[in-house]
Amino acid sequence: MLSDYERKVLRILYNYNSGRRRLPTFHELTVKTGKGRPDVMAALNALMDAEYIHWDDKSDTANIVILEGWERESEKPKLPKAPPPAQPRNLSYWTEY
Repeated sequence: MLSDYERKVLRILYNYNSGRRRLPTFHELTVKTGKGRPDVMAALNALMDAEYIHWDDKSDTANIVILEGWERESEKPKLPKAPPPAQPRNLSYWTEY
């Protein structure tokens, strides 16, 4: 499962690639995430290890290939089911007046 920061970096990469037809630079990633270059590099390495991106030449972010743009369904945390809505108990006010 991806951390929030790793998911954020993945979404930035995907959205930049979709909207601008290019990948963000290191400077743009640091501005968009609010973190420094070491944190961005750690997130990119984690995305590589989890096989969300492929990045052989680490000299530039333009060499990144996005393999999956979304977090995998099997890795998302399961949310508990919501209880059914409560039924009103006293309907006489609405039906008799």
